[in-house]
Amino acid sequence: MTPKDDMKPADQKGSEDTPKRPTPRWRKVVYWGAGLSLFGMVAGAGLVLGAFIHYGRSLPDYKTLAEYEPAVTTRIHAGDGSLLTEFARQQRLFMPVEAVPDLVVEAFLAAEDKNFFEHGGLDYMGMVRAAINSGLNLVRGRSNLQGASTITQQVARNFLLTLDQRLDRKIKEMILTLRIERAFTKDQILELYLNEIYLGNRSYGIGAAALNYFGKSLPELTIAEAAYLAVLPKAPNNYHPVHDHDRALGRRNWVLSRMHDLEFISDAEYEEAVATDLEPPVQGVRAEFKADYFAEDVRRQVAALYGEKSLYEGGLSVRTTLEPRLQEIAERRLRDGLVTYDRRHGWRGPVTRIGVDADWRENLLKIRQSVGKPGWRLALVQEVREDGAIIGLADGTFGFIPLEAMRWAREWREGERLGPKVESTGQVLKIGDVIVTSKGEGEASFAAYNTFTGETLTSARTYNLDQIPAIGGALVALDPHTGRVLALVGGFDFNVSQFNRATQAERQPGSAFKPFVYAAALEHGFTPSSLILDAPFVMDQGDGQGTWKPRNSSNKFYGPSTLRLGLEKSRNLMTVRLAQNLGMPMVMDYAQRFGLADNMAPTLAASLGAGEVTLLKLSAAYGMLVNGGKKIEPTLIDRIQDRYGKTIFRHDTRACTGCEATLDAAAPLVEPELPDTRSQVVDPITAYQLVHMLEGVVERGTGVRIRAVGKPLAGKTGTTNDSTDTWFVGFGPDLVVGVFVGFDQPRSLGAGEEGSSVAVPVFRDFMIDALKGQPSIPFRMPTGVRLVKVDASTGQLAGAGNAHVILEAFRPGTEPKFGEVTVLDGSLPIGQTQGTIRKGTGGIY
Repeated sequence: MTPKDDMKPADQKGSEDTPKRPTPRWRKVVYWGAGLSLFGMVAGAGLVLGAFIHYGRSLPDYKTLAEYEPAVTTRIHAGDGSLLTEFARQQRLFMPVEAVPDLVVEAFLAAEDKNFFEHGGLDYMGMVRAAINSGLNLVRGRSNLQGASTITQQVARNFLLTLDQRLDRKIKEMILTLRIERAFTKDQILELYLNEIYLGNRSYGIGAAALNYFGKSLPELTIAEAAYLAVLPKAPNNYHPVHDHDRALGRRNWVLSRMHDLEFISDAEYEEAVATDLEPPVQGVRAEFKADYFAEDVRRQVAALYGEKSLYEGGLSVRTTLEPRLQEIAERRLRDGLVTYDRRHGWRGPVTRIGVDADWRENLLKIRQSVGKPGWRLALVQEVREDGAIIGLADGTFGFIPLEAMRWAREWREGERLGPKVESTGQVLKIGDVIVTSKGEGEASFAAYNTFTGETLTSARTYNLDQIPAIGGALVALDPHTGRVLALVGGFDFNVSQFNRATQAERQPGSAFKPFVYAAALEHGFTPSSLILDAPFVMDQGDGQGTWKPRNSSNKFYGPSTLRLGLEKSRNLMTVRLAQNLGMPMVMDYAQRFGLADNMAPTLAASLGAGEVTLLKLSAAYGMLVNGGKKIEPTLIDRIQDRYGKTIFRHDTRACTGCEATLDAAAPLVEPELPDTRSQVVDPITAYQLVHMLEGVVERGTGVRIRAVGKPLAGKTGTTNDSTDTWFVGFGPDLVVGVFVGFDQPRSLGAGEEGSSVAVPVFRDFMIDALKGQPSIPFRMPTGVRLVKVDASTGQLAGAGNAHVILEAFRPGTEPKFGEVTVLDGSLPIGQTQGTIRKGTGGIY
């Protein structure tokens, strides 16, 4: 035995002749398997590391999430906070995570990622479970594969990647997920997720979804409602509460069971929530009050101020000046006025004609014609009888239009003239006519066989025959002290025409411009009692254009008349003669002061309203008269805030010293003093003199119909040549209302139609409703005005025998004296006396 052999273990000792035992095969398999596994693990780790290095080089910058500003809905509110409308490319209301109730968070965690607050971005156990379940599904022949995306992974995918089902995209998603988890808190990630996800029904983010599905804010949601919202991220189009009711209900109940298992809700809460059925999405919660013309004008203004992107994505909060009560009155009264005028000028025929066959209801529903007025509906004439017409409506009901209800419908003829009186139903309607109707009162009895249903009709509700007016119009109501527009209607039906006749239509104001000529006169030597000659006026226009011969609407001449009378009766010849005496440069200066000179040439015709102006600007100009001659700018917007609540626009920019003072119980409350920064357009006494004269328009002049309101009101009518445009702009002490009526393509409104017959009734009816229940407040008179009794016809001091005595407003020192009066015939410049009428002589010298 050699020494080396002695050193060997016993089982290895032996002679060289002893054969070696071979290694068992199983050991070789184990050795090779272990080696290959180790190699595979190293190689896999290397591949993963290489993939992370390769794909991690060109990933989007996840740090941009820190500057996340999602496209958020801009909301437009009325002055009382009512929601008017919203503008958005994606309907989203951003909700800070602190404002999201725990109940809502728990519902989404139960449905999407129960370990969200424990894992580091990737849920490895969830990935294993998903892989096993997907494999089992494939073995069972099912095609649905399960994923295991955490909320953080969904944030990475939704914000920074595409939705492609590719391996490289999944690797990029995992890399970004880990990076996001290191850079942001869990609350920040949750906030990104809850505000970005699309939940169907035009809803981006949970704030909009709560409103669109349930008409509620997040804190108002029930457990069942929160659980339903948590169903939607997977596939909102597959879980509609109406179209996919059973599937949606089952999925919601699964979410509730998960919330129960995770002890987010108690046994009793779970049982109550599961027993609750799914309700259809609420309708009409997006706008509590509609004012389409007003809202569209606000949209244009906001877009002009901040751009389309900010309007549709910036999440602005716009507080407007609109007062819903006045807006509702304005829309109703303007529509009524346009319909009243339209009926005076006859029937233009049916909307269209269709066949009276078995498919008439479906064909009637296919007609896309907006009827423009609440309560109006389309109907099909089914039978024409001697005493009326039987009509069918789209809901399958029938009605009867009596002959008496269509007596107004004489044939319309060119020039707004009327055809013969209606003596029979056949003069107006034919079978197959599609017409506009509204419910009448009571029922009509008759016998008629319905060939479609096989029934015999014995009675039906009576209906009126209506017609969508061809004429257009507008109404504006504003605060004369601030310029805030309280109501604005730009036409009969926004769905038919979005053209806003209050802010976009520039039309000739006619006599409604005259007060501003008189304002210039009152500040340059004239008084309300000054006499102006009402007589023929002829002017050579030069350049072969012939002579200009203005006339009064009555085609009469009235001789010397007071300024007051000229304004009350709207005498054209007196106004032209006055403007000639003042000089048109002076008249244009006053037009400029009141914001009316932009589209006005300095010609004598402009003194009669031959320039062009919008209803909104003209109404604001009248506001400057009643507020004591102060400059105002009409506005539809009070304030605009950005998505963070910071005020970025205010109409009222005055500094309010003391408004930010904190309440101190020991210190007395002091009302802050707001400075009046409005510039003075005309002297307060001049403004009051005009208001006082315009009261006479209502008391004795062209606006006498307005006396029915029974409140202190003033204003002026306006009618252009051939009655093309008709106006009335009037006011009380704290409210200005302007009305315009005219065809969009200018043409005559017809013989006898004037501002007093078309616009005045709309103003009157609006004021009756708007001022109902309010006290009668007299117009405010400034310091220094002298009220003197004068003869209404001559302007002279009233004597014992005068029958028509009024109180006239004078500037101190300009009151009339007994025995003389100045008469202006327009031939001399200002400052020179044309002549004196001495008491008892009657002569003009």
